[in-house]
Amino acid sequence: MSCNFRPRPRFALVPPGEARCFHRGRWPALGRDVSPITGALKSRTCSVGFRTNVSDTSLSLPTYPRIELTELFQLAARADQIPWQPFREGVQIHRLYGDGRTGPTAALLHFQKAGRIPLHSHAGYEHILILAGSQRDQNSVATAGTLMINPPGTSHRVISEAGCIVLAIYEKPVVFLEE
Repeated sequence: MSCNFRPRPRFALVPPGEARCFHRGRWPALGRDVSPITGALKSRTCSVGFRTNVSDTSLSLPTYPRIELTELFQLAARADQIPWQPFREGVQIHRLYGDGRTGPTAALLHFQKAGRIPLHSHAGYEHILILAGSQRDQNSVATAGTLMINPPGTSHRVISEAGCIVLAIYEKPVVFLEE
């Protein structure tokens, strides 16, 4: 299945009960599949693996819009399908939410061979999940499946000799100390 994009506001909310996929700041309609057993919407996934927002009325709770990324550790196999944007030398970004300048942010980062992030400090917690490949800083080399949590007040440079893809979640924007 491939996404059928229709331009929408970057932070558009999906009404409960409406199946949509968040992908590159747009909400492509994926249709509605209703389960004949429960009457609830079935989950569907777009070509990049971002799951649709569906409601399950059997839980008797109000639904809310959310982003779900499926098969994260297989993301490298379909990295060419993600609309990356330039970020830093040898590093591309795909923002899931936030702008990186104010408030919390989540993004996928794609390091090319020898890609690097310059020295930066953390005003809040930074969570990095290595999805494919490896990267290193002054503390360690982190490989696929590693979750690193950098506390507020810490700083580091990051490099990936062979390339990698990471999920980065920032409580507060990072402050770049060099470019």
